Amino acid sequence: MKSGIHPEYHEITVVMTDGTQFSTRSCYGKAGDTLRLDIDPKSHPAWTGQHRIMDTGGQVAKFNKRFAGLGMKK
Repeated sequence: MKSGIHPEYHEITVVMTDGTQFSTRSCYGKAGDTLRLDIDPKSHPAWTGQHRIMDTGGQVAKFNKRFAGLGMKK
């Protein structure tokens, strides 16, 4: 590898949505940082087969507010 062109590779802690955590090596952040996941294989419908609406950061509420008037009129 060429020196000086690659990012620093160090150990971080990853925290899953259920609170479990593991250590891995990554270029994310600084050495010892923690990466907290909002969606992971334990909660994502692609892996679980169950569809759940996860309102992360109010996105579902924002969508509903923006498009509340679009619907079937009575």
